[in-house]
Formats: sequence, structure tokens, C-alpha cells
Amino acid sequence: MAVVHFFPDLRSIEVAQGTTILQAARLAGVMLESPCNCVGTCFKCTVRLDFESLKNISLKGSRSHLPEDLKAAKVLSCQAEIRGDIVVELPAAEQTDTLQVLSHGERGVLDLDPCISKTYSEAEDVTGVFALGRLLAKEPGDTRSTNFGIVVDIGTTTLVASLVDLSTGREIAAASALNPQSRYAQDVLSRIRFASEAAGLNTLHGELIGEINRLTGELVGESGIAAGSIYEVVLSGNTCMLHLATGRNPVSLGRYPYTSALSGGNHFSAALHGLAIAGSGLVYLPPVISGYVGADITSGILATALHRHNGTTLLVDIGTNGEMVLGRSGRLRATSTAAGPAFEGMNISCGMRASRGAVEFFDIAEDGAISVKTIGGAPAAGICGSGLLDIVGELVDHGVIGGNGRFVDAEKSVLPSLLKERLVKHEGKTAFGVTEDLFLSQKDIRQVQLAKGAIRAGIEFLLQDSGIGAGEVDKVLIAGAFGYHLQEKSLLSLGLLPREFAGKVDFVGNTSKSGGQTFLLNRGLRDEMAAVVKNVEVIELANFPDFDRVFVRCLGF
Repeated sequence: MAVVHFFPDLRSIEVAQGTTILQAARLAGVMLESPCNCVGTCFKCTVRLDFESLKNISLKGSRSHLPEDLKAAKVLSCQAEIRGDIVVELPAAEQTDTLQVLSHGERGVLDLDPCISKTYSEAEDVTGVFALGRLLAKEPGDTRSTNFGIVVDIGTTTLVASLVDLSTGREIAAASALNPQSRYAQDVLSRIRFASEAAGLNTLHGELIGEINRLTGELVGESGIAAGSIYEVVLSGNTCMLHLATGRNPVSLGRYPYTSALSGGNHFSAALHGLAIAGSGLVYLPPVISGYVGADITSGILATALHRHNGTTLLVDIGTNGEMVLGRSGRLRATSTAAGPAFEGMNISCGMRASRGAVEFFDIAEDGAISVKTIGGAPAAGICGSGLLDIVGELVDHGVIGGNGRFVDAEKSVLPSLLKERLVKHEGKTAFGVTEDLFLSQKDIRQVQLAKGAIRAGIEFLLQDSGIGAGEVDKVLIAGAFGYHLQEKSLLSLGLLPREFAGKVDFVGNTSKSGGQTFLLNRGLRDEMAAVVKNVEVIELANFPDFDRVFVRCLGF
């Protein structure tokens, strides 16, 4: 056995030799992020060990080949196995309280007709609470003025909760947070793997429910209402997130033909899943389109009224998952691609989430002068997803990055001197100096290429299989909290969108949340969208034999 001491948390635990530092941390209740699910590629679980502790670990695949003269070193806690007593210095916690999460989303005008209604009996001095005409509960006195619901947009990386007055349709308060599941597994596929076993599923389900309850507490505290006056929660998210929110094993989503155990369009008890609202409260899941086109896209279709558009409109939700729907005079066809976590600032050398100090805007003037803006105006601490796409897009536009994704040779180029001097050697390889301390590496560019190539390939196949050219698309709607912070010129420069889309792009914001609010406020639209979803034709990219060829073509800028 060996004893592990964690600082500055001042926690200790005794574990068996061969246990990794990350496993020991979780047993001790110390939170260390490992979004790559212990593969050793995200570097988020890095800790620092002193000289004596270094002698008491071994790295997976080797017997601690660290130099003997080291006084201290950083190691990946998921790869470091404990062989004796050690002292672990934990990294500084990321400021999740400054996380920038978009709450706004486009929503049309609707008739107020919520699922939850109240009827007061003056003779009995009792208020009946009803869901679609079915009695849920009786409350003493006249409580008709207190009738509330919550919408939770469950993103792969972030959560947004909105408290809505069902009597007026007005949003009372909103709150957001990091999805706590991202500390264990960053993207959908790694979460499916993590949750394939009961212990992993219980962890991800419990963490998510706990955070939703914390957000609910924040909302009721800010608004001054009672949690017992919240009668319905609408959960809007991709198919995997809804599996995890309801405690369903998502393993079928990771195996062909990628079927969902949920179809949505139904209610279940909030109390049975531990949600802290009225004891008789209900949870509603919007209809699910497919295993990889989820209820968040159903909400997006509803929020933008895509199914009612004339002409040809493309809705694209840009994020860890690239989901897209093509609407042509009411006919809907959908597909999805795995973009990966680069758009969230993950797997990027100087990447970070969209919180205080993250570079979110980058621009190059004609003379090569650079403008950088950070979230909160704080000193630059890292690069978030929107900043990353700005940087790469501008460097492509100004010839610093070639069409193949490689940095040009500064000596042989005709770049302005202000740009040439930023092409430097960093850790032995060519990199671009974004600021004095932040760099964009060749590996970072490759991550952007892979992510944008996946989305562009999805668009290409969706258009091709529908017999539509890019120039025939009348309007392009970019949805999602991440997409809202992007610039059209960056998307076009990167080749994420075809050039034919120039001037046709509209950023519609967090339609998963705004569509969820629409579901909450009009029960008739639930039946309408259930019928719409049944008629959505899902295009499975895995069925196209030339997908790899088109994907490779889409990697170029």
C-alpha cells in the first residue's frame, strides 16, 4: 500500500501500488479533469511531483524513465502509477464561474398554451395542478400565480438553464455552468465508452443531475420563487446527453447501426431522477431524430421554424458534434459528423474554455498589425474555440498558412515584416506567436483541419445526396452557443462553409434552449414536432463509400 497526499486540497488516501494518481484522486474526492478518458492525449490531468515522489512512480509502458537530476516534474496523473508514498501538487483550478456561455437564441412568436395548467376551486380553497388535463397535485389556497417551468440545454461542454413563467411566457432568470461530465470524458464517443459500464454511467448521470439541481437552486435563489412551484423541466440536448440525463446506457450509440434507446416526445417523473422541483413535477424530452441527430436539433428546427421555410435553408449546429439539417420547402434531411473537441479549445497547445482571459477575437490589418481581444478584457491566458478559428482563418487569408494547412517559409515569403517576425521556433518547431506567451502550433492547425473538414464533408454529402448545389442554398443558419461567436469571414476562409454561402449566413444563437422554451410554452407544438421528426430523412455518412476521399479533400483551406 502507498499513501498519496494532495496539495493544496490537504487530502490524503491510502491506495494499492499500481493505482494511478488519477484513480487515487477520484477515490479521495479530488477533482482532476481527464476529458480524453485516460488515453493521455488531453494533458488536462497534469500534476507536479517533487524529487522524492518522482522516485515512487512509474509511467505506463515504462519504468519511470525520468532523468535522475530532476528536482520536480509534471506528469500525467492518468499515466503515472504509484509505487510508494507521494506528494501531489494539483494544478490551479480553472475559473468556471467566468465561463462565457450563450443563453440567447432565436425564437418566433407563439400562442401561450403550456402543458401545465392550474385551476382554483373557491369552494374548497384548493388549486389543482394539471398536466395535459391530468391531475398532478392539489395545493392549499389559490396558487395560480405561481406556475413555472425550466428548460435545460444539455450541451456536451456546457449547461444552460432557463426559468420561465408559464403564465406569461417570460424568462425569469437564466444560469449556466460547465457540464461536469466533461471532466471525465470530453466528447460524445469517449462518454459512451465511459458510461458503457454501470459505475461510469452512475457517475455521469449523478454528476449531471447534481449540477442541474445546483443551477435550479441558483435560479430560484435569484428569482425568489419556491422550487416547489416548478412543475415541468424540458431537457434539450443531443441523443447521448439525454441518455446520460435519464440514466440510460448509451452503448448502442457507439455500435452500428447507432440506434437510440430513447425516442423522446414523452414525460417521466422528475422525482424518480432526483430533480429538485415540485414532488409531482414532470420531465419532458423533445422528439429525438436519430442516434446522432438529437433533440437539440429538434428544438433548433422548432425555434427557427425550419420546417415551414420556403426555399432552401441549411441549419448547422457547430460544436463538438456537427449536426445539420437541410430544409427544402418543408422537406427535411439531416446528418451529423464528429467534429471533436478542438472547437471547445481542447487538444490545442494553448487552448482553454471560453472563460475570462481567453482570446476570442483575432484580426490582422493589411500592414500585418494584429488586434487581439480576450473575454473580460483580461490578460491573455489561452485560446478558446472562436478565437482559434479567427486566428487560423486570418492566417490563411494573409498567406501565413498555405492551402495545405502548413506554415509558409518566412524567409521565402512576401509576408509583411510584422507577420514574419511572429513565425518563431517554439519547443523546437515552427509556431505563430499570437501574443508574447501564446502560440499556435502546426499540430493545432491540424486539429482545426480535422474538425472543420468533418463539418464541411457533412455539408457536401447532405447537399450532394439531395441533388442541390451550394449556390442553390438561399439561407444558412448557424446555431449553437459556440457558433454564435464566430465570424462569417472566418468560416469561409477556413473552408468550413462553401464560398457560395457568402452573404447568406445568419447566426441564430442557442436554439436548443429557445426551442426548448417553445416546447415548454405550447403543448400543441409537441405533437406537431413529433410528426415533423417522423418525416426527417437521416443521411448516414458511414454508408457513403467515398466519405474518406471527400473528407480528405475538405481538410484543405
